[in-house]
Amino acid sequence: MTLNEMRALVRCDLRDEDENNYRWNDDELNRHILHAVKDVSEAVPNEQTIIIPVISGSRELDVTGIADRIAIRAVEYPLNFFPKRYRRFSIWKDMLTIIDGEAPAGGNACIYYEKMHAIDDSSSSIPQHLEELVICGACGYAAIEWAAYSVNRINIGGSETPADFLRLGKAKIAYFRSELKRVAGKNRLRINRLYKPQPPPPSKITDYGV
Repeated sequence: MTLNEMRALVRCDLRDEDENNYRWNDDELNRHILHAVKDVSEAVPNEQTIIIPVISGSRELDVTGIADRIAIRAVEYPLNFFPKRYRRFSIWKDMLTIIDGEAPAGGNACIYYEKMHAIDDSSSSIPQHLEELVICGACGYAAIEWAAYSVNRINIGGSETPADFLRLGKAKIAYFRSELKRVAGKNRLRINRLYKPQPPPPSKITDYGV
């Protein structure tokens, strides 16, 4: 779903489809959509990997090239082993340091990281099952913003009063935040299972005693 398509659905949910009398302009709704996308990204980030060259004898990897980074979850080095060899690491600003094992001997490392989702007029990285959640959050933010803006302005009552928009916005945001907690919890469990370090298999030839 593109940004244009999502904005149209937000307008539909807000009953703001009169092209000659829009309550929110496109830029305003885009801002609310991107606000919701940021919240969703923090709960269920865009998962990516990147291959970074390793300098022989150095434990430091420059991760400056990872844009919109939320977190680095795992570092695989060296590559092409099964099971995969994940290394303990620390990060300070844009420098990642491998802190366990022998110093790297060159080659490449695979960085598993999370970044912000992106959406524009031609593409989106938001998973399909989370699109309605983004729409819900954007509607909530837009309704609350309009209620705050309109509270001291003349209105004609009915379903378009500030109080009604405030109720709508609060209900949308309450559901939005509840669902964010649910999907974030499921995502953390999956990530922990995926990257939890595995102990080495027991030796069949060495007896360490009891």
